[in-house]
Amino acid sequence: MEPSNDVALDIIVTNVVSVFRTRCHLNLRTIGLEGSNVIYKPEMGKVLMKLRKPRITATIWSSGKIICTGATSEVEAKLGARRLARCLQKIGFKVRFSDFKVVNVLAVCSLPFQIRLIEFTKNNRPIASYEPELHPAASYRIKNLRSTVQVFSTGNITVTGPNVQSVASAVEQIYPLLFECQKALS
Repeated sequence: MEPSNDVALDIIVTNVVSVFRTRCHLNLRTIGLEGSNVIYKPEMGKVLMKLRKPRITATIWSSGKIICTGATSEVEAKLGARRLARCLQKIGFKVRFSDFKVVNVLAVCSLPFQIRLIEFTKNNRPIASYEPELHPAASYRIKNLRSTVQVFSTGNITVTGPNVQSVASAVEQIYPLLFECQKALS
């Protein structure tokens, strides 16, 4: 059997992590007192702020650096970051939205077959590793795409990469390798 080209895999993006700067110093105590949906953590020097639409959680530092997690697309991450900057402006800070960057994308994909992980790891030895005592998945690193694929024996894969395009390319690149190591239907 050969991998057919008409197989459509659903790649579901579950988390997009992005970073941006406000180009001004932020008083965390003021944000904690006047902001809505915030958790002030003075011992760690940060504030957590949650937005409902888009559903994101932001970690805010006094330096003006903000990390947003929880978005399900790059567009949603940027929209959430801009809404967060607007919330800080309404509190009274002179925030300027700058240096926005998507740093990490996490996606999951379910293959229509199960995988023999030991055979997969042996076939792709230098870049694939499988330690069943530590983790139930085989890890496959793709250096040129800066992506990591976690392959589970059930056929589920988890892909981490710097952007959505590299995640999709990683799935396209690993599919033929996984197809040759599929379990026979019993």
